Amino acid sequence: MREQFVRVGFILALFALPKLALPQSAQQNGTLIVKGHSGHTPVLQFNGASYVDIEALARLVNGSLSFQGNQITLTLPGAPAAGTSATPPSPSETANTGFSKDFLKAGIEEMSLIREWRSAVLNAVKNGYPLTDAFVANYRNQAATSLRLVSVAVSTDADRNAFPLLNNEFDKMQKLSNKILAARKDMNYISPDALQNDPLDQQILVCARSLAAMAAANQFQDDGSCY
Repeated sequence: MREQFVRVGFILALFALPKLALPQSAQQNGTLIVKGHSGHTPVLQFNGASYVDIEALARLVNGSLSFQGNQITLTLPGAPAAGTSATPPSPSETANTGFSKDFLKAGIEEMSLIREWRSAVLNAVKNGYPLTDAFVANYRNQAATSLRLVSVAVSTDADRNAFPLLNNEFDKMQKLSNKILAARKDMNYISPDALQNDPLDQQILVCARSLAAMAAANQFQDDGSCY
């Protein structure tokens, strides 16, 4: 009987053998099972070598065979057909300028916490309320924890570019907070409108607007406001 066979080597190295005629001494000596595929195909032994029917193998792995001269090509599922190339990635796959969903969500939460921190400090100054380390620490720790969550969510190029700006905003808010605390500890008088034209506070506001615009557009656009 003349059949098409594949030589089975150690760890299933496959070589297509066209129209190989085996003598009567060839004996079935087991079955071939391909992990991840159901079914099996007989294995024949001859002169110490193992063979399987190449057409049965193609059916077993849901593949397909093509013939050109004395060449047989076995195409596995998901592989590009002979003479063709894989579909090139779309522009959105190769250059994603938008923020990831998790980063955008975490970033908006961080911006909200910094805004609350700033409002608490400004209200304390405006109304002459005592400002203590414990009071400020509550807002600072929440913002610091949120910032770490933002860093974990970084995945796209836009995320990586925007995170340092968000980190800068946190640092500026901490400097402003420390500045007010230091003045309180030194018993210095702080005018209710002391922060109205404070350069550091103005930088925080400008950066916050820039970050909010990026979040709304879902795209990184550095205008230099957060440096």
